[in-house]
Amino acid sequence: MNEIKNHAKKWTYWFLLGVAIIAVYKLLDNFGDIADGFAKFFSVISPFFIGIFIAYILYIPCKKIEGIYKKVKNNFINKRARGLSIFTIYMIVILLLIILFNVILPVVIQSVVDFLNNIQGYYETAINKYNEISEDSILKGEIVKEAIDNIKNINIKQYLQVDRIVQYVIEALNAVTSIFRIFVALVVSIYILIERTQIVLFLKKFANAVFKDKTYRNIDKYFDNTNEIFFKFIASQFLDAIVVGILVTIALTIMKVKYAPLLGFIIGLFNMIPYIGAIIAIIVSGLITLITGGLSQCIWMIIIVTILQQIDANIINPKIVGQSLKLSPLLIIFAITVGGAYFGMLGMFLAVPVIAVVKILVEDFVELKLEEKGK
Repeated sequence: MNEIKNHAKKWTYWFLLGVAIIAVYKLLDNFGDIADGFAKFFSVISPFFIGIFIAYILYIPCKKIEGIYKKVKNNFINKRARGLSIFTIYMIVILLLIILFNVILPVVIQSVVDFLNNIQGYYETAINKYNEISEDSILKGEIVKEAIDNIKNINIKQYLQVDRIVQYVIEALNAVTSIFRIFVALVVSIYILIERTQIVLFLKKFANAVFKDKTYRNIDKYFDNTNEIFFKFIASQFLDAIVVGILVTIALTIMKVKYAPLLGFIIGLFNMIPYIGAIIAIIVSGLITLITGGLSQCIWMIIIVTILQQIDANIINPKIVGQSLKLSPLLIIFAITVGGAYFGMLGMFLAVPVIAVVKILVEDFVELKLEEKGK
């Protein structure tokens, strides 16, 4: 009898192994179709992720405005404080978007188009000025000469055709911002903001039911810390970038630097990446100013922008960010380098809050191990 059972188990094992091999083979054989299916699924639910992100960004402003409404001595307003706060914040967002699309973006786009239309001429002018430099100048060194020779015959315009770039932008906007997806994302974000208390409560109950008490307490602790770090960093950097972009645009306009709105936009955008972003922005803006306004204007532009960045770093940014993430500059540069290498611009931007969370986890782990050793 035992022999029959063992024989049956053996054949069952080999049968299941065969089924597993066939399943893996079919999976690999139809990997393209399966990948397309997953891609389509994530494309369908992408508005939900966008809605969650929108709600996440607007959560703190909604919470603050809701607190203001609750302080009003009116029962009608108090009972509807959450709905009124959501309505208010979305009206503010819509107003800002109207200003962005009707005032700021047209100026920036016009600067980009004008720059691209004239870039070949700027490039040739720069080459001619370089050729006029005396041979004993440090800029006539072998390394610089070799680099200039390698790019001298490049027709930049063929790579930067305005029509092609505009077409790419239009296609990207059509693909990403279809009316239906925007509508769904907005509806999702509104419902998340309305029901945020119930959602968080459910997630906490679920975690408490699934995990042990100690694990649940750690999850609750690190979830709150991570949420605070990410929101504070993302919201503050975005606001800081707007302030810096406006200040730089005004300063460069007064200096009569060509394409001041474009340079202000670039500097504000890259300012969202700590340390490295400011350096990249100055280099890019310096090159554009050098070929459009000459060496003297370029030097003054770099000086003014550097002063404004120092004012931002020491006065404006601390006021906006509040409590520092308390990260070493070396650690931040390391995180940005790794994040940029693996995940591009988004990785560079999110590297700082991610490394801040990792730092907290490592420090707590070290403290725990030291306590266990009695140290």
